[in-house]
Amino acid sequence: MLIRLLITSTFALIAGVAGDAGAQAAAVHAQIRPATAAAAHVNDALKLKSTAALVIDQDTDEVLFEKNANAVQAIASITKLMTAMITVDANLPMDEELTVTREDRTVGRMQSLLQPGVTIMRNQALQLALMASENNAAQLLGRSYPGGIAAFVEAMNAKAQLLGMHESHFVDPTGLSADNRATPADLARLVKAAYDYPLIREYSTQTELQLPIRKHMVRYRNTNRLTSSPDWQIGLQKTGFIAAAGRCLVMQAVIGGQRVVMVLLDSVGTYSRLGDAQRIRLWLQARRLVRNASLALNDTEPAR
Repeated sequence: MLIRLLITSTFALIAGVAGDAGAQAAAVHAQIRPATAAAAHVNDALKLKSTAALVIDQDTDEVLFEKNANAVQAIASITKLMTAMITVDANLPMDEELTVTREDRTVGRMQSLLQPGVTIMRNQALQLALMASENNAAQLLGRSYPGGIAAFVEAMNAKAQLLGMHESHFVDPTGLSADNRATPADLARLVKAAYDYPLIREYSTQTELQLPIRKHMVRYRNTNRLTSSPDWQIGLQKTGFIAAAGRCLVMQAVIGGQRVVMVLLDSVGTYSRLGDAQRIRLWLQARRLVRNASLALNDTEPAR
């Protein structure tokens, strides 16, 4: 009887989680852009604000949740995970000093402090690209690659095909171009591949980094505030935003003892992608409670 009550209470928790998370997300953002409204009108039990999403078990590839998982979309700075893999694959000296030139300047939302003449090491550029989504740092990594940007982009697309990302296409190392595109399913493959690189795991989840830039000590912070939350166990992450892509987020995390890969694309509100991630986390935790309670019930009830 007690176990039956536990199952009933757990189902109520799932309903409560969905309701509470929905109210929180709605308070943050209640609109969907006209361009993505049609994509949002799919069956979505969690009522996510991201118009495309995918959650899989990292170890079994079981699909736990999906929404427009095969829709090809702009991916913004999620691109930088591929940039990081190509950089590490090249086996270039991580302590090599790289000097920013005019070729490395990009047009982004925020003014970069990595202006022509600034010198940083390759590993610092990689840290900034992954943790702080620094566009000039990503461009610097591509430009300093043997053969320059053209060879770097060619390597990105070759790596994508090798990983089975057949719906993906890359044109620059930053993600500022809307022509950097992929499906959530392809991005799940990207996250799983990037997770195999210890350096990418470390740099993408680092909460902050201080660097001397010219005469000042500059503190860079992670663009994903969930990395500093005690409620999360994140092994790898990357955020992204351009107007054509909306707010994007990919993560590897351990939730309720389960290793999962989460992909969230095209969310409009500033915090709605984080709200979606929280809703998925609570849903997975509640789902696990139901499963455990059901197993316990089967173990204790006498055979009939």
